[in-house]
Amino acid sequence: MPRTKGGVVTRRRHKRVLKLAKGYFGSKHTLFRTAKAQVMKSLSYAYRDRRNKKRVFRRLWIARINAGARLNDLSYSRLMHGLKLANVDINRKMLSEVAINDPAAFKGLCDVAKKALA
Repeated sequence: MPRTKGGVVTRRRHKRVLKLAKGYFGSKHTLFRTAKAQVMKSLSYAYRDRRNKKRVFRRLWIARINAGARLNDLSYSRLMHGLKLANVDINRKMLSEVAINDPAAFKGLCDVAKKALA
């Protein structure tokens, strides 16, 4: 059986990798071998950081809620425990938005938590 030439397939693969490497510095966007290594590394960073982003945002929301709670003479943990006892089901993202944009409503939630704790 005669040998088939793989030029078309190889070129297509190289073009696909180099297209993903567009904008990289130095030879990483021109040379296939270095581009392929960098693209693989970049994809692994992207995969990892899609998960890390969720952790980072949760930490931010908790910091904002804690700041708002301390203005109302509560700690973060006591606020969250009080809201749980009062059957107030609100997630941290929305609670941090309320703390920033509507301090009066957040004060009301803090009062509800204090009543439940007492």
